[in-house]
Amino acid sequence: MSLRSLLAGLLLLPALAVHGAESPDGDSSRNRVTAYYAHFSPERMLDILQLKNPHISGHSQLGALAWSYRLNDKPRNLDWELEGQVVQHFGRQDHQELNLLLNARWTRFPWDHVIDTSAVVGWGQSFATEVPPLEPRSDGDERSTRLLNYLLVELDFAPPSHPEWGLVLRLHHRSGVFGLYNGVNGGSNYIGAGIRYRY
Repeated sequence: MSLRSLLAGLLLLPALAVHGAESPDGDSSRNRVTAYYAHFSPERMLDILQLKNPHISGHSQLGALAWSYRLNDKPRNLDWELEGQVVQHFGRQDHQELNLLLNARWTRFPWDHVIDTSAVVGWGQSFATEVPPLEPRSDGDERSTRLLNYLLVELDFAPPSHPEWGLVLRLHHRSGVFGLYNGVNGGSNYIGAGIRYRY
């Protein structure tokens, strides 16, 4: 399976049943703390996920600290998590952002004995302390608002010998969902990486 197919398939995770098979590793850790740094990308989210020559811009970045809690009692192939984020923007945007979301995390891949991998899609709400200037689309849409929809897509990689530590790759996305939020059609995408600790 190509990386492009894997990333595109992440969008289907929320459609999976919540009562997946119980995870055989018996991991009892329910908390994750993730710190990541990301650069703004002018590309659309689907183009980024399909790896259509995504590029990043050096004029806007963010740093984020996230905490998530596994909601199901026992680890399963599909875990459900509640996540909260505190975000600081740098560069052309210097506001703060607070995000609350529900994550669906698929935890079983055939190569987990080599590199423990999980894939995540998260969906929720994002509140910015000021209207972000980079979110209006370049096609003439001049609007944005502080409260928008939030979406994340993540890949998490950890050494099997120390699965409590991991490297994460994240797409950090805010948008008006085609005008659903206050008529906003624009949004923003940040592509980033960070470290994760679970306990």
